[in-house]
Amino acid sequence: MATRKTSMFTLTERITVTAAATETFATIDLGSYVDVGDRQALQIHSVDYVVQGTTAGERLFTTLGGDADILGQVSDLNRGGLVFANDRALVSSMRLIYDSAGAASMDADLYPDNYGKGSDDGRFVVNDQLYLTATASALASGKAINLIVRVNASIVSLSAKDFMAIAIQSTAADN
Repeated sequence: MATRKTSMFTLTERITVTAAATETFATIDLGSYVDVGDRQALQIHSVDYVVQGTTAGERLFTTLGGDADILGQVSDLNRGGLVFANDRALVSSMRLIYDSAGAASMDADLYPDNYGKGSDDGRFVVNDQLYLTATASALASGKAINLIVRVNASIVSLSAKDFMAIAIQSTAADN
């Protein structure tokens, strides 16, 4: 299906949420990696999430100020906000539930998303951007949550049929 053109590399982006219960957005530009003419796509192997406070070393209980949950998603189409798990544009998602007693859980949405280790394993993206969305249900006054998204990927060449199939699926998901 795919011929790998590069070794695995990591794309990283940080989303800073400064207002509780407000979706915050960022993008990762893939224009340098995806080429329609050469049937070149980005193969995503895994997506990892790191949640940090206002500063890199700040404790979450200081940042959140109480019980809260933090949600984050990566999609290959701009939906304008968080989407349901069955949306074809969804690449990865996370949810961290944190209580004021200091317990954290990711049971509601297990992450990191790992697509396997084989050469054909992974999520193929032919769009020119990844769209990131994050929100936190609570924040202490003057604080912010930083959600760092790490996308482990490689560049691949696809056959004409495979590239077309992925492009059609992506277009169909846009409706």
